[in-house]
This record gives sequence, structure tokens and C-alpha cells, in this order.
Amino acid sequence: MTPDPLFDFTGKIALVTGGSRGLGREMVLALAERGADCIIASRKIEACETVAEEVRALGRKAMAYGVHCGRWDEIDGLIGAAYAEFGRVDILINNAGMGPACPSHEVTEQLFDSVLNLNFKGPFRLASQVGKRMADGDGGSIINLSSTASLHAVPGVVPYGSAKAAINAMSMSLAREYAPKVRVNTLVPGPFLTDIAKAWSEEARETQPVAMGRPGNPDEIVTAALMLASPKSSYTTGALVQVDGGPR
Repeated sequence: MTPDPLFDFTGKIALVTGGSRGLGREMVLALAERGADCIIASRKIEACETVAEEVRALGRKAMAYGVHCGRWDEIDGLIGAAYAEFGRVDILINNAGMGPACPSHEVTEQLFDSVLNLNFKGPFRLASQVGKRMADGDGGSIINLSSTASLHAVPGVVPYGSAKAAINAMSMSLAREYAPKVRVNTLVPGPFLTDIAKAWSEEARETQPVAMGRPGNPDEIVTAALMLASPKSSYTTGALVQVDGGPR
């Protein structure tokens, strides 16, 4: 692929958590197709290596790294490995997360902590540490993945929606803290046909109460991610970009 000059990532280093499947994999491959070398991180190293091979097949460098993205010591290990291998990170996409459904009165402390750790505590550590390195270096772009559950009432996933609301606030604050060299933005996906959709009813996989009337396909996240990652979006920071099929 010959990159469009607006979306040319030749020589850029991208780190994507949750990059082995779903939206994360789509973003990894889209960046690699446009010239980026990629670090694919998620809990299952074998799945990361599979995507890394896809990146290498595109002629780019790739590193697979197994990490629990809710644990600070493991995140610090990921950061150390990424900088040891590539010397810098130009694009960070905080995509790893989970949103198990559970009535609020049945949520255990262990489940609450697990959801908050993976969806907020870990992303904060990764974004703040990489963001500081970007600010001390040549700058960069951070994209944090949120959810429409952070903006609308979604019963049964209250800890998840609350953690994603924290991501929204975090992104805006980090955008101010590390400006002007680092841009920090938030992607807010709606219902997408990723692995989580396997638990949905057949009707939910075909229709959704959004303007478009349907769930999104994973590749439909790509253009928004590329726009926020592109150095040509140099005046966009602290933004919430909804990719959710439109108003409910």
C-alpha cells in the first residue's frame, strides 16, 4: 500500500494493548499497512505473536508481548521492553479492557477491582509513563479507548461504564498536562461485533438501538483511529470521538 500523505506512518512505532483481536487487531494492521512498526500486547502471547506475524508479512517490524494490562509491574515491563527494542513509542493505543455484565448488587469486590484495574488503573499507568517519555522526547499521540457506556445509562455494567468515564476525564487531563508535544484523545466505540458479541442474542448481533440500526464491524473503527494517530491531526487533542452508530 502507498500511504496517503495524511496517513503516512512510515518509521513510526505504535504500541497497541489488546492488539491481538477485535478492534485492537484492526488498528494494528491498519497502522502497519501504512508503514508503522508495531508492538502487540495482550494477555495471551501466542495470540499476539499471530498478529505480529501478520505485521511482519506486511514488511514491518513487530514485537509480541504478553502482559496483564491491569497490573503496574507488568505494564512497566512492557514499557521497558518496548523502549529497549525500538527506542521510543510514537503512538500508544490503550485498547485492552473488559466489561462483564453483572447486576450491581451482585458485584463482588474482586470483580469490581478487576474491572477498574484493567479499564482505568492500567491505562493510566501506561499513558502517564509513555506520555512523559513522549513529552521529554519528540512527542507523540495517545489514543485511549472508552465506551458509550461512559456516556449513557447502561444497567448491569456499572463498574465498566464508570471506569470508562474515568478514561474520558483522564484523557482530557493528560492532554493538558503533556501538551503541546503529546496529543491525547479518546475513541468512544459503540456496539461492535467483536468477541464480546458472541454472548449477544442473534437479534442484538443484527440490530442495535442506534441511528445506523446495527452494530459496527471491527474494521469500521480504523479511520477514526488513523485520524487521531496521524501527525497531520496536530490541532486535535483532548477530544472524545464517538464511533457508535449515531444517537440512540
